[in-house]
Amino acid sequence: MLQPKKTKYRKMHKGRIKGVAKSCNTLAFGDLGLVAIESGKITGQQIEAARVAMSRATKKGGQVWIRIFPDKPITKKPLEVRMGKGKGAVDHYVAVVKPGRVIYEMGGVSFVDAEEALLLARSKLPIKTKLITRAKDPWIIGKGVKVRAFIPPPPEKVEKPAAAGAVVAAPAPAPAEKPKGKGKKGE
Repeated sequence: MLQPKKTKYRKMHKGRIKGVAKSCNTLAFGDLGLVAIESGKITGQQIEAARVAMSRATKKGGQVWIRIFPDKPITKKPLEVRMGKGKGAVDHYVAVVKPGRVIYEMGGVSFVDAEEALLLARSKLPIKTKLITRAKDPWIIGKGVKVRAFIPPPPEKVEKPAAAGAVVAAPAPAPAEKPKGKGKKGE
């Protein structure tokens, strides 16, 4: 299981996950990668489970790069212990992931095999992810660039011509405005 060998401080504040990934948001090593779409925390066990699934899917062929590392300690108090008496002991470590962060990269195998392996790895992770390729990198994150799904424009309304001899109703007149004046006191 992945965890740091040595840390400066044993315990850490919980913190909040805001914004998008400013670094590690493009492919650096492989030809196909798995990118986070939403923010979250991934434990060392989940990272390892996804890596094992990828290596089994490719029959230990090609290369796998893990671009995240669980370096944040998560504490937990024992069961049936009352509140107070300090922060609990370190239970496990997590990697904090923001949208746009590349989690895994693959290379050295065919595109179909790599895609199948990354889809298996995706099912082991607690956050939504998407596949990207080196040839066509659709995930562009920069200052002021917002990533959103393509929404087609609404269809234009086409009025049908009235049938021959049909009576067409005139549009209703606009409601009359109320006179602007003072209320009851000003009468």
